[in-house]
Amino acid sequence: MPVGKRGSSLVRSPQFSSLIILIVLLAVFAIADANFLSPLNISNMMAFLPELGIIALGMTLLLTAGEFDLSVGAVFGLAPVVVMLLVQNGEASIGVALLAGLILCVAIGAINGVIVTKIGISSFLVTLSMLLVVRGAALYITQGFPLKSWDQPGFFVTLLAGSFNIGSFRFYTSLWWFVGLSLLAIYILRYAKLGNWISAIGSNRNAAVARGVPADAVKICLFILTSVLAGLAGMISAFRISAASPVAGTGYELEVIAMVVVGGTALTGGRGTILGTIVGALMLRSIRNGIVLIGVPGLAYNIFVGVIILAMLILHALLQKNAARG
Repeated sequence: MPVGKRGSSLVRSPQFSSLIILIVLLAVFAIADANFLSPLNISNMMAFLPELGIIALGMTLLLTAGEFDLSVGAVFGLAPVVVMLLVQNGEASIGVALLAGLILCVAIGAINGVIVTKIGISSFLVTLSMLLVVRGAALYITQGFPLKSWDQPGFFVTLLAGSFNIGSFRFYTSLWWFVGLSLLAIYILRYAKLGNWISAIGSNRNAAVARGVPADAVKICLFILTSVLAGLAGMISAFRISAASPVAGTGYELEVIAMVVVGGTALTGGRGTILGTIVGALMLRSIRNGIVLIGVPGLAYNIFVGVIILAMLILHALLQKNAARG
């Protein structure tokens, strides 16, 4: 593609418009409160951002295939609860318990995927039901009380929740998880055959199947991947704050979907962007942090997110119409 056309295509892309809005928001918050760009505040934002971002990566791939998962927030809460119960009851070492938690996530994702693809029920209804089942299970096995997480120094604590400093900034190893998984997701969606299959399934499933794409198997694998990433993020969070709560992750499913859609991934499937999701994650976390710093009540966060999602959907629709006309 010629450089001029490539640049024009980039400017019209949804992720570019999202990036411009992110830059504007960062500038507004920085002008409104000088502490917004302070090392302490940036470190605080980056402590939590990777955990939601990891879930958003899986959701991006799933949405690109034309499905979504409302149970990720509940899985985020259940996985570390199961891990901590196994350890505290002396039934498993921390390593085995972590493996058991991930296997549970695989099972939840597989159940979602099989019901959606083989029985033909909408992913909205299936994962909404799974959200209730998983959240209820987490509350039942803990009697509604949070558990103390594993806080003894060791390999797994360092791997999941270790911290390091870069100058005046403090980051957690979850940032490396997010960066590594982002690079892998970019490779899958843009360069691998699997990425072509995912986009083809989301655009036109019947046409993809006619060309030999194993649509059902791909979707089941994506449901499993999304669930596993949600469980991993939950474990990272529990290790970081030294607590596993059965209500952790409440509302995360909608926030994650918002991050993905704001970044430019189509809710209807067929178009996905990992870079856009990263921008969307940065945007929403910046808004949550910035509105508190400038004195806006934290309860107004949902208003800001709703307005931005509507604005981005309208902008993306206009860009798509202009591209079609062009």
